Amino acid sequence: MALLFSLILAICTGPGLLDAQPSSHRFGGPLSRVRLVGGDHRCEGRVEVQRANEWGTVCDDGWDESDAAVVCRELGCGAVKKAISGTAFGPLTQEDQKIFVQEFRCNGLEESLSQCEREDFFDCSHKEDAGAVCGFPENVRLVDGPQRCQGRVEVKHQGQWGTVCKASWSFAATKVVCRQLGCGRALLTRKCCNKATQGQGPIWLRKASCSGKESSLEECPAGAWERSNCTHDDDMWVECEDPFELRLVGGDGRCAGRLQVLHKSQWGTVCDDGWGEAADRVVCRQLGCGPSLSPPAKSRRRFGPGTGRIWLDDVACSGKERSLEECPHRFWGRHNCNHAEDVAVVCAEQ
Repeated sequence: MALLFSLILAICTGPGLLDAQPSSHRFGGPLSRVRLVGGDHRCEGRVEVQRANEWGTVCDDGWDESDAAVVCRELGCGAVKKAISGTAFGPLTQEDQKIFVQEFRCNGLEESLSQCEREDFFDCSHKEDAGAVCGFPENVRLVDGPQRCQGRVEVKHQGQWGTVCKASWSFAATKVVCRQLGCGRALLTRKCCNKATQGQGPIWLRKASCSGKESSLEECPAGAWERSNCTHDDDMWVECEDPFELRLVGGDGRCAGRLQVLHKSQWGTVCDDGWGEAADRVVCRQLGCGPSLSPPAKSRRRFGPGTGRIWLDDVACSGKERSLEECPHRFWGRHNCNHAEDVAVVCAEQ
């Protein structure tokens, strides 16, 4: 009887369809990033994941707070408040945006979505997009800058956005803002602005004593925000590095090869001065690959030397960073290396 049932099923479904069922763990390539889109701040919205250089959505099959909690943790957005399904955070980033993942199966303890089991997309519509609301609302932003990680500092207090007076600001606070906004390291802070980029409305003053290691301004020991007697000539301007875009080239897949970073629309290599296993782990995590395999130097040399710019040197990671831009390093393009010292990384395939 079982044999007869299998034969009938094969005839009815036709050749190949049984083999087309979704596979676990893969959906055409590893995850590299996740973001929340369409909400009131960066810590709520529709879940989008990046594959190669393309962003796609996630179907809400099985989507629950365990899955959403991983998104909140990966984005540094605190505890999950709610797992959302449907069109609450429309419209789509692109009209023809793809759905990449049918279902995530997280236990809620993972550090990133790339560590959760998942199934390929096979049957879903954008009316079923997964979303999340995290408990870390946006209370600081950079505005009127040329890029999202540069601009005039504004904080939200009593439901109202206002600028910050230089009398209450420090470079340590700048480091915290860059980290809180998911940008790279702090580059500079200075008094703002020309007339075109001056703020309007209230100017907030608060004596804060940030160490520079806090995750958000709210963690800095400080008094209450209050209106100041400053003028908008005293508004603060902050510049952070943009998040790094990475790739591994010269290997057989996306998870092994010579490391390249993108800067000023140009790919360049990384010098191995100060590089170690901790930095390997950060790269593998950021690219959504499996654990670092940390092969010996001889094995890494098979990827060959790079050409063109050497962008980074003296990168010093602890291994706990979510992405490479959080690791201390020299300024872009400053190094004492040649391409024989290019970093190569080998991760397990996810």
